[in-house]
Amino acid sequence: MAAASSSSRISLLRLTSRLAFSAPVPFSPPTALATGPKRLNRLRLFSMASEPKESPSNNPGLHAIPDEATKGYIMQQTMFRIKDPKVSLDFYSRVLGMSLLKRLDFPDMKFSLYFMGYEDTKSAPTNAVDRTVWTFGQKATIELTHNWGTESDPDFKYHNGNSEPRGFGHIGITVDDTYKACERFEKLGVEFVKKPDDGKMKGIAFIKDPDGYWIEIFDRKTIGSTVGTAA
Repeated sequence: MAAASSSSRISLLRLTSRLAFSAPVPFSPPTALATGPKRLNRLRLFSMASEPKESPSNNPGLHAIPDEATKGYIMQQTMFRIKDPKVSLDFYSRVLGMSLLKRLDFPDMKFSLYFMGYEDTKSAPTNAVDRTVWTFGQKATIELTHNWGTESDPDFKYHNGNSEPRGFGHIGITVDDTYKACERFEKLGVEFVKKPDDGKMKGIAFIKDPDGYWIEIFDRKTIGSTVGTAA
């Protein structure tokens, strides 16, 4: 009995020694199976809520870093087809204060292009080709396209995109003061889609150009409070 007892004590000591000096078990983070789909969804929602609305995690399909190949790209123009250049040029220059950056005529195809914008033309080159290159380097211009002869047709009209089937919506112009700008527009006989105090969104207006295209009018002083609930 004594020998058996001594042998048992020796075996116990050996087992304890092995346990004491064995390598620690590495910690493994919880797996998806351990956390469960509900917890993962909550974690995902928390991550999305803690990041800006404009982050890729909140906008599927959005790439955070533009492709290097697109470096140097700019938003250069929006094109409107117009019926009568005389009427449209008056509106965009006199009413909206734009300048004619460049005119291009294509007699063989019987159409002309008028590039309007807010760039100071004093910096434009005097050489015709150089001025074309200069114009295409400006941001946010409007290309007014006139197909010759439409101005003589009393029934001719372009679709502005805001009636069925709807498509194109509008362009936007930032002004110093929306209310003052709209007072001036009204005196000039500009057609309104929405005046600043109409509807639920106050401080924003919509006017029409001669061909019926919509133009949104807003200012930086009030736009933050106007769309504050959506910020």
